[in-house]
Amino acid sequence: MNFTELGLSPKVLEAITAAGYTTPTAIQAQAIPHALQRKDVLGLAQTGSGKTAAFVLPMLTMLEKGRAKARMPRTLILEPTRELAAQVHEAFETLGAQHKLTVALLIGGVAFEPQAVKINRGADVVIATPGRLLDHMERGGLLLTGIEMLVIDEADRMLDMGFIPDIEKICKLLPFTRQTLFFSATMPPEIHRLTTQFLHNPVRIEASAPSSTAATIEQRLVKVPHEAAPKRDALRVLLRTQTNVKNGIVFANRKTTVALLEKSLKRHGFSAGALHGDMDQSARLKMLAAFRNNEVTYLIASDVAARGLDIPEVSHVFNYDVPIHAEDYVHRVGRTGRAGREGHAFTMVTREEAKHVRAIEALIKQEIEYFDIVAVEDVGEAPAREKRAPRTRHREKPEAANPVEVPKPHAERPSRAPAPRHPRPARQLEDAPDVGGFHQGNMPAFLMRK
Repeated sequence: MNFTELGLSPKVLEAITAAGYTTPTAIQAQAIPHALQRKDVLGLAQTGSGKTAAFVLPMLTMLEKGRAKARMPRTLILEPTRELAAQVHEAFETLGAQHKLTVALLIGGVAFEPQAVKINRGADVVIATPGRLLDHMERGGLLLTGIEMLVIDEADRMLDMGFIPDIEKICKLLPFTRQTLFFSATMPPEIHRLTTQFLHNPVRIEASAPSSTAATIEQRLVKVPHEAAPKRDALRVLLRTQTNVKNGIVFANRKTTVALLEKSLKRHGFSAGALHGDMDQSARLKMLAAFRNNEVTYLIASDVAARGLDIPEVSHVFNYDVPIHAEDYVHRVGRTGRAGREGHAFTMVTREEAKHVRAIEALIKQEIEYFDIVAVEDVGEAPAREKRAPRTRHREKPEAANPVEVPKPHAERPSRAPAPRHPRPARQLEDAPDVGGFHQGNMPAFLMRK
């Protein structure tokens, strides 16, 4: 099958040819015809299967008729991360070059006002993360009553990031007659509940088994010690054993670990950069550009980069930490072996992380073999040991033959006992008669009167 059989417009087909696409992927071939028929679509496909074009291409065809009104976009695409939203925006610039559509990218980390200006002028397509979209709506600069098509992309990632309440709030403000395209790599119960709530008689498409990894990816486990320094040593040895690395992503569970690994790898001569959620948008985009252009060989990242990053030729993925959620493993590993290419994925496992590995194997229905790291000497690096304080032996000094007692420079002062305090004797006047409690010496004058 080729793209000419899917019912796309001539302008879209011309853009596809110019972009170098020849054959549609499985998800594209199944989803595009139903989307062009205005049907709701539930697409289940592993990451890297071409889901973006599966909704961008039919959307471009349908947007050729009509124009957007001020503050009332015609289509809405919701993405979980800024990076994925930016990549969808790039796809519109590439595939929609001849359509002259107004596309608004609403993401955090960048200026608010330029986005508002573009919406006020009228946007055919809004690509947004849920938080920034709600910001524009609460300020009264965006109305969703004119939405004809809604796309919810990477829905399971939305669940992991806590966006489901925002998604529900947004969907309640959309027209009931809208068309909805819903894409996810996995189908946990909460996501299934959303599909029954917001999709109407959807066409279910499974381009691959849910929660599966591509067959072109070589997956291996590596036993490592739990201690931080030896584990970093093992990572460097593992990286040196892989002689066919074009570029690779090293995933860690914590942002602090990402920063530590970047510093460690750079110190040992590796070309490395970091990507995590605390970086501002400009720094993240700059690092991604350097990685795409092969200026950086190893990208150390938290799960902010696990989903949606369209970097087609990542040769290796290294899981420094086993992901706590088994679904995250599918998305991490999906950064390599994309579009039928060969990929390699290594997961470093400590004894404490073995339970997470069992959950991953149960999810993907596949047993992952172990990979033995070669001896350290064979790769030219000696393991770095943690520096310890030198041991000091406390030896007793020999006593002098004639010891001389040296007086202390400041002799302690003897403690001074407090002087005993005696009660003061009451003043008494001799031979003073008692008159009503007064003595003669201090009796008031008016009492002396007769």
